[in-house]
Amino acid sequence: MSALWSNLATPRPRLQDGGVFVFQEDFFVIVIQCVDNRNGTLFHGRRQSRDRLLRLHILAALAGRKLWMNSYSFRQFQQDLPPGQAVCVDEDFLAKAGWGEVCFVEGLPLTPWLNRIEQLILYRWNRDYPADTVLDLRLDAISWVLKCREEFPGSSHPVITKEVYLHETL
Repeated sequence: MSALWSNLATPRPRLQDGGVFVFQEDFFVIVIQCVDNRNGTLFHGRRQSRDRLLRLHILAALAGRKLWMNSYSFRQFQQDLPPGQAVCVDEDFLAKAGWGEVCFVEGLPLTPWLNRIEQLILYRWNRDYPADTVLDLRLDAISWVLKCREEFPGSSHPVITKEVYLHETL
């Protein structure tokens, strides 16, 4: 995952109206979200599941990069944070995260932020859970390209699948 995150080390040009390329250094973010087999994220306002090894996997891949989340998500991460890990807890974190920063999202709509998301990293539980909130992005749309998939064991799930999607139209 770190190798893909490093692709954000330099700003990419973005084509604006009139055919002019501009660089927007504070625009693109990386979103991490956990989903079930049907892209469910929450049930009755609560996360479907959690996994300690998954959190450690995410934190190790950050390699010191700042991690944004809301207070609900922070409660599951705070016990596992390594010394010096920069974490920003804010209810409006998707609006405040800067270029190349990582946002851990639970149950929030991503469609309003679509033009800010350069990468979407999904961690799949590989189970069917009850859900009344689902990922609201269409990953089969032409703009999302699956760049890699890997599996690893979790602490409460035999296999967790990580999928990294790039938003190619940005």
